[in-house]
Parts: sequence; C-alpha cells; structure tokens
Amino acid sequence: MPASPRTARAINDRLALRFLQDEGPLTAGQLKDLTGLSRPSVADLVERLTASGFVEVVGEAGAQRRGPNARLYGIVADRAHLASLDVRTEGVRLVVADLLGTVLAQAELPVEEGEETGAAVERAVAFLERTAKEAGAGHLHTVGVGAPGLIDPVSGELRNSTGLPEWHRRLVPALQERLTARVLVENETNLAALAEQRDGATRDRDTFVLLWLGLGVGAAVVLDGKLRRGASGGTGEVGFLPVPGTAGLPSATGCDGGFHSLTGSRAILELAVEHGLVGRGQPVERAADVVRDAVASGADPFLDALADRVVLGAAAVVAVLDPGCVVLAGEVGRAGGDVLARRVAERLAAMSPLATEVRAGALGGGAVLRGALLMAREAAQEDVFGAGGRAPAA
Repeated sequence: MPASPRTARAINDRLALRFLQDEGPLTAGQLKDLTGLSRPSVADLVERLTASGFVEVVGEAGAQRRGPNARLYGIVADRAHLASLDVRTEGVRLVVADLLGTVLAQAELPVEEGEETGAAVERAVAFLERTAKEAGAGHLHTVGVGAPGLIDPVSGELRNSTGLPEWHRRLVPALQERLTARVLVENETNLAALAEQRDGATRDRDTFVLLWLGLGVGAAVVLDGKLRRGASGGTGEVGFLPVPGTAGLPSATGCDGGFHSLTGSRAILELAVEHGLVGRGQPVERAADVVRDAVASGADPFLDALADRVVLGAAAVVAVLDPGCVVLAGEVGRAGGDVLARRVAERLAAMSPLATEVRAGALGGGAVLRGALLMAREAAQEDVFGAGGRAPAA
C-alpha cells in the first residue's frame, strides 16, 4: 500500500536529516538534488524542520555568483548532548559532545589500584556530571560506554570478568540510576571496530576482523557490515585462544596460557627485555612506546619475533571466518603500524591459502572512545529525529 501523506512527509524529513548529518550544511537546492524531491516539497520540508527546531540557517552559499545567496541549512546541534566513556583498568576517559558528535570537552580520571569500589564509582559519575556541566551540557540525552569484558546480548549488562576491578561492573548501573540519560554499554573492542569502519582503516570494508593489541587482547568480527557478538556476547575473546609457545593452556577463569600470554602488553615487554630493548620492571603501559621505538630504530629481530606471535591469532580467525582483512588495532597495533602489519601479512600468506589483507589500525587507543561516541550519536539521533522526538508533521 502507498504511504499516507503524513507518513511520506515523515520519511522525507528523516531522509533530509540524514543527508544533513552526513554531508553537513546544505542549501534547499542541494537537498532537492540529494533527495530527488520536487522544489515545493523541499521548501515544505525545510519549513517543517525549521519550525520544529531541528534545522536552522547556518550561513549562505553562492557568494561568488550574481543574485541572492542561497541559505545554508544545518542541524541544530545543541538540541541534545552526548557523552562517551572509555572504561580502563586504570581509570576513565570521557568525551562530551553535541548531537552531531562535535566534541565539547575531553577529560580523564585516574582510578588507583585498590581504591574502594563505591568511592571509585562515585568519583567517576560525579566527574562525568561536572565535565558535562562545564561544557554547557548539563542534561545528557545518551551516554555510550566502552568497557572490557562480556556484554550480555539479552540484558546489555556488563558481565563479571576475572581480573577486572569491581568498579567496572558497578559503574554502568550507577550511571543509569543517577542520570536521566539513556546509558548504552558495549565491549571496547567492538566499539573500536565501529570507529575504524566509520572513520579509520576499514571505511572501504564491510567484512573484517579487528585484532586489538593493547593492555589486553581481543578481537571484533564484522561480517557483511554487521557486528557479530555471539550467543553469549563472547565473539572475539581470542585472549583465551590456545596457541603454541605458551607455558600452558587457558582456563575458563583466566587467559594465561592463551594468545594473551604472547601478545598482551606484559608479554610484549618481556619479549623486548629478551631482545635487549628495555630493562626489566617497565610499566605495562610502555609496551606501545617500546614497539614504536623498535619501528623507528629498525629493531628487526624484535619485530620479527612479535609478528611470529601476532600471526598465530590472525591465522586462527582467518581459518574460521575468511574475512579478507585483518586490522591490527589498539595502542600496540597502531604503534607497529605498516611495518608490523606487513610482517604479519607475510607470515599469514605462508600459513593460510586464504587471501587476507593485513592493515594497521588508524585510531589507536582513541578508537574505543570514538566508537562509544558514534554509538551514542546514532542512538540519540534515532530518538530525536524519530516519531517520538518530533512534533507530528502538518
């Protein structure tokens, strides 16, 4: 059945808003070309969106031509405010942004090891509230949270994971209780994949595996443009992957003996000690710096040994999924850059008959925060621009 005039107007309004989101400010003529609507329909559309407070005149176009300049219309960015959080073992990083995702404030809160759970949670929530208020975003519409661990695919809750501080699990319920905003939580590696696909290394790919190399190890699987989480939310838990070269096997309660034991930050530092690049006792956060220095100085034996380890995880996911592309992401993946990616690709080609491109991630450790913001922005726009967020079309 054909859509009613009311439904058709709502569809056209959403289409125009999507173009304004993706392309930035546009003239009525540009909206006409992009939407395929008639000039009168576009004029009505712009009038509706302006009257509803979704669109405003943000400038003029055509200053170099004769005649009146065309008005540029843009989305009212401060109609809703967002926040994204990257929850780390050592603290919280956060961003406050407007509805378009323009960053208004960035901040970081350290949490000391051993700090009492309730105190850590209270400080983190208050820190977000204070940062948002100082950025002029006292009322948050949507908050996106990226955290390590398993996300229950049914409830969306962060499940208990061995080795993670208790305040991680307590933070999301506290945010939901304290804030009027909608709070969304997703596994950090999945968010990194979302960010790399939108703004980073895989903008041209709809199927790939992102291998996260940082303090911990994980993977995200994107097939045919869709993030795959698995029956229990555990797709990509490659830290538990049994691999040769470790002292034992992983267990259901710990990934020691798995792929994590070869490629986690602590293991990379131990490898660097063996190759004489650093002394013992280095903080695990230095692993990315060590890899970066190795690339800069041409420390080939160390980089070859690291690639020998990384390829074990890459080969396993390629054998099962055949994604055609593996991204080495996270702080270590970006530090290794094309130099490490090329070495892994050479070894992978020798181990697997499946043609696979290996790329370095473009966003590094910032990918989680960026992915959380993209998740929050998409959810907020869906709500604000949806039927529930706009006055009925005339």
